Amino acid sequence: MKTHHTTLNLIAGLALAGPALAAGGDRDDALRLVVPPWPGVTVKSEILSRLVAPLGYAADTQELSSTVGYSTLQNGDSDAFLAGWLPAQQESYDAAMDADAIVDLGNNVTGARMGFAVPGYVVEAGITSAEQFADPEVAERFGHAIYSIESGSTVTDMLAGAIEADTYGLGDWEAMPSSTPGMLAEVEAAVEEGRWIAFYGWTPHWMVPEYDVRILDDPAGVYGPDNGRSDVRTIVAGGYAEANPNLIRLLDQFVFSADEQSEFIRDYSLEERDLEAVAHDWLAGHPERVADFLEGVTTKDGGDALAAVEASL
Repeated sequence: MKTHHTTLNLIAGLALAGPALAAGGDRDDALRLVVPPWPGVTVKSEILSRLVAPLGYAADTQELSSTVGYSTLQNGDSDAFLAGWLPAQQESYDAAMDADAIVDLGNNVTGARMGFAVPGYVVEAGITSAEQFADPEVAERFGHAIYSIESGSTVTDMLAGAIEADTYGLGDWEAMPSSTPGMLAEVEAAVEEGRWIAFYGWTPHWMVPEYDVRILDDPAGVYGPDNGRSDVRTIVAGGYAEANPNLIRLLDQFVFSADEQSEFIRDYSLEERDLEAVAHDWLAGHPERVADFLEGVTTKDGGDALAAVEASL
């Protein structure tokens, strides 16, 4: 794929050039980030902003939808996007790739996934796969119902298709679409009572630490291949990537686990803590991760990046 060849060439070039190129080698002193109104990318973008500022760069967050963001990355009005969810955004992604306008730096979240979800105590009772929905006793425990998000959403349509096709014996089950808060209110009520509930879940999200959410195996691929696994890619405008090797090294190394992202989403979205405080506290509380992000990176004028960030915290 052009994606990986381009990325590998960029990173190989950085490795050959070494710190000498990075030192003062970046053309731009600003980084314009596409930030849709999603908690995960909002916090990640703030963490990145707080990383690049002490290095001598200004981060500018642009509140745009992902679809608009792919367009602005192509026309030079944006520089980077930390929430390239695939396969959900495949059409926009492929169009920008085919235009040779973007560089894909790979996953910035490891372990992202979506699918049929249950609270942890249901898994501990022996339910690990959606195939078990076909058992009449299991179906009874779940009330022959699966809760989901908004009607008309891609994932609710996926669930409706599974019911229509009688996948996993779901033909006599009922889909219960709602808003995300509405669905999670049902989950909260069930967890408080210890009732079995099946619903559409995904990680990273605050639901995971809050309700010990587990995603079941989905061998039929109702929510996508490979058990609903998703990529969350770092996408950079092609011209920006070529002109800014130091920041590209940082962006390439800026990676979280799904559990890490779920935790800071909970702090920001559920606990409603101040965005700046959540980002600052995450950086201050994870010095080893900050060092990983900054390996081989310098300040814009060639100074010690890690020392600059530590001083800012």
